[in-house]
Amino acid sequence: MPANYNKTAWFYDALSWVVFGNTLQRAQVNFLPYIPANAQVLIVGGGTGKILEALTTVHPDGLHICYAEIAANMISISRKRNTGSNTVEFLNLAVEDINMPGGFDVLITGFVLDNYTQQQLPQLVAHLKNQLKPGGLWLNTDFQLTGKWWQKLLMKTMYRFFKLFADIKPAALPDIEGGIRSEGFNMKAQQSFYGDFIGAQVWEKVSAK
Repeated sequence: MPANYNKTAWFYDALSWVVFGNTLQRAQVNFLPYIPANAQVLIVGGGTGKILEALTTVHPDGLHICYAEIAANMISISRKRNTGSNTVEFLNLAVEDINMPGGFDVLITGFVLDNYTQQQLPQLVAHLKNQLKPGGLWLNTDFQLTGKWWQKLLMKTMYRFFKLFADIKPAALPDIEGGIRSEGFNMKAQQSFYGDFIGAQVWEKVSAK
């Protein structure tokens, strides 16, 4: 059973603000200008939908967005967001159940891959890669460990907390960058936030592997 943040929907944004301020949001929107006009966009695990409003500021129209989120309560909140004249299809699906091979120009994942163990990661990345067209872009934002002692401590605390509310499986952060790179993606841009604890990247699908 994949992690489900249904129980946290009502306080998720407030909690993230207490811990990180607006950094999680800033990291996720940092590379939105890379998205081309009139793109087919897949957003996986979009949470409360703030990313939709940020997308609207970059592209007020022309996008076709599939918004896949396993938590029904998160989708309810997301439906209230301003999406401009973009087309948005809300899908109450787990990541593993998305099945639109080669259907998207852009994939957006924000703090999704940290919900999977190192053993689960390769299959998940391969599955997500399959949803992208050749040359498609993957905008990923997630936590990263760069050797600072407090990063491991904070990551461990978050895993313990969300295990109570979302039944997440991992106890340690998987090698997200290595997992994406091993599937034949080329990193086009990257930026770190919050003392390098949060990383945002733009990846390009360049391999048919």
